[in-house]
Amino acid sequence: MKVRVLGCSGSIARDSRTTAFFIDDHILVDAGTGVGDLSVEEMAGITHVFLTHSHLDHIAALPLLLDTVGTQRCAPLQVFALAQTLKALREHIFNDVIWPDFTRIPRPEAPLVQLHPLGVGDVLAVSGITLEALPASHSVPAVGYALRGAGAWWVFSGDTEGGVAAFWQRVNALHAQAPGVGALVMETAFSNREQALARKSGHLTPAALAQELAQLSDPAGFPVYISHLKPSEGAAIMREVRQLEQGRGLQIIDLQSIELLQL
Repeated sequence: MKVRVLGCSGSIARDSRTTAFFIDDHILVDAGTGVGDLSVEEMAGITHVFLTHSHLDHIAALPLLLDTVGTQRCAPLQVFALAQTLKALREHIFNDVIWPDFTRIPRPEAPLVQLHPLGVGDVLAVSGITLEALPASHSVPAVGYALRGAGAWWVFSGDTEGGVAAFWQRVNALHAQAPGVGALVMETAFSNREQALARKSGHLTPAALAQELAQLSDPAGFPVYISHLKPSEGAAIMREVRQLEQGRGLQIIDLQSIELLQL
């Protein structure tokens, strides 16, 4: 399975694009501003989008993607997310005020996009990829995802403040079964000095990340990639995250340095 990192920043700035992962050239996990780096042909090849939650940095490119290639497609784009996330899309994006309602255009029976609810624990198979929705705790309803093709699992926490034991139970269970987990992507949006803001907004700091990673049954079993760094604090966050490696056997990598993962 090929995971192309289109964006993994917590906000925008030069060379900073918000969350979007391009899986095997036809699946998007989140649709942040990084989608804008795809060619028209690549956008037209996307068949499924899986959203972690409704915040703008994770959905910003979805309406624009439909505007770019919607009429070039031979079938509606299939978008999956929690029911609450889909409700937010209908009410606040595809509402004929912020953006045309492409769930009814050009015709209700043949729209450019179809929205499908999923729940935590749901498992779907899409063109050789197995996808499972994982629990997350954020300021709005949210999920993470685990995806696997022919190789190991790629696990993405989504935006989360942590404290979800079921997430780690599932990660450990996936890793216990061959071929295990090949990569874990964890958000860490704020430095430790912004702990109060991180808690209020439902994000992790390096100190909170340490508590989360302590629940791994095999800390050295696979690399942990850090995502969602705020551009103004990225260097400070990674300095604090690096301290977690000491004596723990962890392999921690700044996801912004990675363009492609092959699992």
